[in-house]
This record gives sequence, structure tokens and C-alpha cells, in this order.
Amino acid sequence: MIAPPVTIHPLEPGQLPALFAYLDEHLRDNGKNGTPLFQPQSRSESTFPADRKAAFANGLATPLGLPGWRRAWIARDASGAIAGHIDLRARPEKAAAHRVMLGMGVQRKHRRQGLATHLLRAAHAWALQETTLDWIDLELLTSNLPGRALYLANGYVITGEVADMFRIDGEALGYTFMTLGLR
Repeated sequence: MIAPPVTIHPLEPGQLPALFAYLDEHLRDNGKNGTPLFQPQSRSESTFPADRKAAFANGLATPLGLPGWRRAWIARDASGAIAGHIDLRARPEKAAAHRVMLGMGVQRKHRRQGLATHLLRAAHAWALQETTLDWIDLELLTSNLPGRALYLANGYVITGEVADMFRIDGEALGYTFMTLGLR
């Protein structure tokens, strides 16, 4: 269970620089030191790119229902440092406005303490209040077994897998698609 000093709250636009610094640090763990690859990026190029920073910032300012919208939550530890994050964003397909995409991460020293489940609950609670949203979708590397187990334990179901979707650092990696029905 997570320690009581960790708090989860909606991300405010003024917190984006701290979030982006956290994301760069978080991505440095991608496939290193016993951590599975959790992003389809080379281990040597695992940073949060400028175009994704711009999309993230623009999405927070975009009203729900419009293309490109995004909502995010961050968890802060007792010292005020970002311990984890979760975001929901519009799917790129216009006819899929009733579905959202999920992204999430937990900082290395806060993993395996229940924080990811609490982040999921915060995002799920928000999505349940938005009556236009019916599904939360996510994609993860098939080799990310801890992530897969987390999502299965929180009600997500596997809807498909694509073998050899990516070739990263000389390794063929599959992609797993999962979803959670809200209604």
C-alpha cells in the first residue's frame, strides 16, 4: 500500500516543467537495470521528445470532446517530488470520441507500493463522471509483464496482440492492446 504522504491531484499547466523533468528521468529507466522496456523507444534514446511535450501542453488546454484533449494527474511524495503520473487523452480517430487512451508511469523508488493502482483509480473516477466516455484503452509492450499484470488486476482485458510490432535495440517486440469498459 502507498504511504499516506503520497497525494494525487490533477495536473495544472504550471506544473508541466516539473512533469517533463520527471518524465525524462522516468524514461531513463526504460529497459535498464532490471526494468522491462515500457516504451517503444531505444534504451539509448529514452527521453520525452519535444513534440510530445507540445502535444501534452496543448491537450491540457483543449476542452474535452475536441481532438487532442488530455487530462492528467500526478502523485507527489512527502517531499513534493513527483512520484508518478497518469493521463487520459483523446484517441486520434474522430469516430472514437467515446474512447480514451491511457498513459502512466511510476518513479523507480515508488514502484511496487500500490501507487499505480491509486493512479488508475483516480483516472477511472474522473472518466466515470464524464458520460461521453465509455472505454479506456491502452497499449503496452508484450514483454512488460508487470504492467500487464497491473492492468489485468484492475479490470482491463486483453483485446489483441501484434507480434514483432517493434524492432528495438535488435530485439523483436510485440504490442498488447487492452481495454476497460466504463459503462
